[in-house]
Amino acid sequence: MKATWNGAVIAESDDTVVVENNHYFPAESVRAEYLRDSGRTTVCPWKGTASYKTLVVDGAENPDAAWYYPEPKDAAAQIRGRFAFWRGVTVSP
Repeated sequence: MKATWNGAVIAESDDTVVVENNHYFPAESVRAEYLRDSGRTTVCPWKGTASYKTLVVDGAENPDAAWYYPEPKDAAAQIRGRFAFWRGVTVSP
């Protein structure tokens, strides 16, 4: 699977985990140079607290377009150390 935005490949991996129709990419497959810290967090009742990253590609920003669960609940342990994307990020084979 490949995640792309603004003409750049943000992540690429054959090892994604699908949860609620979102592909979670291993952290090592995500190009860290496109990620900037975001202060946003949200809470999912069964996955836990999500933290977000803003994507920055060629000066364009996509706020909070990547998320991950630093300490997922046991029911979501399979997404520990993985990132998912939204807000215009294309995820395709």
